[in-house]
Amino acid sequence: MALTESDVWTHLDGLTKPPRSLGRLEELAVRLCLIQGTLSPQTTPRRLVIFAADHEVSSAGVTAWPSSVTGAVVKAMCAGTAASTVLARLTNTDVVVVNVGTFDEPIDARTPTNSTRYRTCRIRAGARNLAAEPALTADEFHRAWEIGAQEAAAAAGDGVAVVLAGEMGIGNTTATSCLTVLLADVPVLTAVGRGAGTDDETLLRKRAIVESATTRARALSRRDQLAAMASVAGFEIIAMAGFFAAAAGLGLTIVLDGAIAGAAALVAEQQSPGTSSCMIAAHLSTEPSHGPALERLGLTPFLDWNLRLGEGTGSLLLLPLLDAAVGMITELAPLSSLGPFEGRVN
Repeated sequence: MALTESDVWTHLDGLTKPPRSLGRLEELAVRLCLIQGTLSPQTTPRRLVIFAADHEVSSAGVTAWPSSVTGAVVKAMCAGTAASTVLARLTNTDVVVVNVGTFDEPIDARTPTNSTRYRTCRIRAGARNLAAEPALTADEFHRAWEIGAQEAAAAAGDGVAVVLAGEMGIGNTTATSCLTVLLADVPVLTAVGRGAGTDDETLLRKRAIVESATTRARALSRRDQLAAMASVAGFEIIAMAGFFAAAAGLGLTIVLDGAIAGAAALVAEQQSPGTSSCMIAAHLSTEPSHGPALERLGLTPFLDWNLRLGEGTGSLLLLPLLDAAVGMITELAPLSSLGPFEGRVN
């Protein structure tokens, strides 16, 4: 018989604590148990897969950062000195960086790089400029999706229980905004944020580009939804989507990061309905597209810490709480073991 939410709450309420006294930690435990279908869930081994790619739209004035930052951060990830890889090390999380479409090859994949594994699967040197033409073709969409699916299969084959996905790609909040407008049906003004700290002039330009691109994508979606998504996407976003869909199909627990991961989750849910049932939303990003994406996915975030870095950092920060939830549900003694009481325990 399948484990129900009532079963989990009954178990939690029978542990050595006043019922529901650990608040959202108990909610986190319930979510984890339901995804894994057991009262003895696991949070290890775990793996973060970071997908990297560039965007030609970055040259259209939508970001304050040069595209060269993508490769530089990939190098830092592989050296173990990026925010994502530092947090991964602190939380005992395995890391794989997959290059699906940077402008240049940032590192020699044959060179040992700390504990981070690097794989290059560059489909193209960056997604095309979505302000002027479709960012990806349908074939490129399928290729990126398959790369992500292969990483999920590799994780499952290695016995990984919990997976996280991160990304690196200057300009990808523009693609994220487009996908959220298209798939969560929200206005451009709601979906477009400052990304990595753009000024007012850049924000206005970004909104105009997203408005134009999503207008074209919506018209296209009436006859070809996949082509519409591809037209405003990025290689790393679609690879993440394929990773999520395959991971869910393989029964893995997915800890979801911020806005870009949220857009990828929308694509995954569109292509593979039910993917979100295996997801735990780590946090609410300050990027405005994230809230509507989570709402459409039916997910409630556990942290609200004004995060907007990406790379999987928000999902990594939830892992100690996930470990605590497992400890609570598997190691607390049952209340009955304390013996009989007179009166009521408060």
